[in-house]
Amino acid sequence: MYVHPAFRTATADALAMLGARGFGLLVIADHAGVPHAVHIPFLAEQRDDGLRIELHVARANPIHGLVGEEGRPALLAVQGPDSYLSPDWYGVPNQVPTWTYTAVHLAGMARPLPAEAIPGHLERLSAAFETRLAPKAPWRMAKVEPNGLASMMRAIVGIEVLVPAEGIQAQRKLIQHKGETEHRGAIAGLSAQSDAGAHAIAALMTKDLAEKTA
Repeated sequence: MYVHPAFRTATADALAMLGARGFGLLVIADHAGVPHAVHIPFLAEQRDDGLRIELHVARANPIHGLVGEEGRPALLAVQGPDSYLSPDWYGVPNQVPTWTYTAVHLAGMARPLPAEAIPGHLERLSAAFETRLAPKAPWRMAKVEPNGLASMMRAIVGIEVLVPAEGIQAQRKLIQHKGETEHRGAIAGLSAQSDAGAHAIAALMTKDLAEKTA
């Protein structure tokens, strides 16, 4: 991913976005160079040398067969909120349209998870998302009949992606290179839209502007 210097995001902010989003696009190329992709929830764990991503796919999905025991290069693309920006909102002349967004790309080596690691992986994955539903009591795998659960676990394949520090690329394209007038106009324009992405981008811009003008 090309990252414009003005929009480059700190690793800490990238990790926060990964934790908040938890869903992305895993891309693995086959031996002929043809890319294969799957939209997938995941967990990200920070390590001293980078990140460890864990996820799973349906056994019927051929993408897991590309990984192999020796591993294979993979890319996980994670996108946050995005929105169109009209130049009419800036309040200054000679502006052009643009698109605002936040994104993280993780490039690393994908490897299969052993079958015995699947139960722990599923518990961690479901716990991460169930926590967001508080005060609802978390769903636990113990609620599923054991034989049925075992059958469902056989129908999936776990994958981990080890991402070195240099494989983490992140950016927030939020018109950081423009002035306060443009920011306030864009925030007002975005806030007036009915689109949830526009509101999320407006909130990020509002936070950035507050820090910039503090």
